[in-house]
Amino acid sequence: MPRRRKGKGRARKKGNQTRADCKSHKRVQEAAVVGDESPHCSSVLEGDPQRPSATETSSTSQGSWRPSSTTITSSGAVDTRSDKGDESQDKERSCSSEVPSPETSCSDLLATKLDLLEQFLLCKYEMQEPILKEDMLKIVGEITQDQFADILKTASDHIEAVFAVDLKEVDSSNHTYDLVSKLNLPNNGRVYAGNGLPKTGLLMNILGVIFMKDNCATEEDIWKFLNMMEVYAGREHRIYGEPRKLINTELVQLQYLEYRQVPDSDPARYDFLWGPRAHAETTKMQVLEFLAKGCDTGPSAFSPWYEEALLDEERARALESVRAATGATAGHDITALVALSPSEV
Repeated sequence: MPRRRKGKGRARKKGNQTRADCKSHKRVQEAAVVGDESPHCSSVLEGDPQRPSATETSSTSQGSWRPSSTTITSSGAVDTRSDKGDESQDKERSCSSEVPSPETSCSDLLATKLDLLEQFLLCKYEMQEPILKEDMLKIVGEITQDQFADILKTASDHIEAVFAVDLKEVDSSNHTYDLVSKLNLPNNGRVYAGNGLPKTGLLMNILGVIFMKDNCATEEDIWKFLNMMEVYAGREHRIYGEPRKLINTELVQLQYLEYRQVPDSDPARYDFLWGPRAHAETTKMQVLEFLAKGCDTGPSAFSPWYEEALLDEERARALESVRAATGATAGHDITALVALSPSEV
């Protein structure tokens, strides 16, 4: 794919926008998941449902679930407060002479319920366990159906903005839900076999960087962006494992990314482009929408890439119309790849 040349003004604007976007997506580096002390997520909170605590532990005959002190905040950022820090904050609050208003208390309670629900959803995903509505209702306690719907929508939006997974009802008969990867990465976004958290958010961010770098990002561009998220080559990561192996090997072998040497470069330099599966499974507009959700804005805020994405959408619709008229099919070479693991590609 040829690299287009743009004026310095647009390039500078792109650089500033990309740096701002990197900072807004730094939250992807941490997971709002259950703490290491309790590996099971099969139970729900017990006791008084009106008074959930981010530090209490509950258990059932099936196992135990302990809310983590790492949470996704209402802004989409990740809070990694330690239990010790929470205790000191609790003491400070208890020693405060200010008496919270009923409105503030209600707001704080709902925020706590939101944090607990987010952690619960991610824990269920990580352990590959079904998400039942009845369990979620036990987590949030006695609230109205409207409040539950609002909290569930907010929790799923926060998780989607970080990990690029959607909360979907998979069985309406018993109200069972699952977090589903936006891309058809192996093991529902985990890439590797077994339990784990999604890698889809990382990939969507990389696709966004490539798009904003005129559809061809240098290896230096990619790692500069990832370093802002505290993701470093050669350093084991809580979610992604060894990032260079994930990006340069698995995602390239799966054909979500193309990794090519710059012609005549000495020493050798490399660029990243969208791979064929990325083109088949997502669009520039969908990538912008993902980035925009993390910034609490709309894709139109990402001008001029929004205009480019719109043109791509129009071309895609026109091509689909032609294919429909001629009876042609698209993507037949991609479908065979969907079920393959990295080692099989």
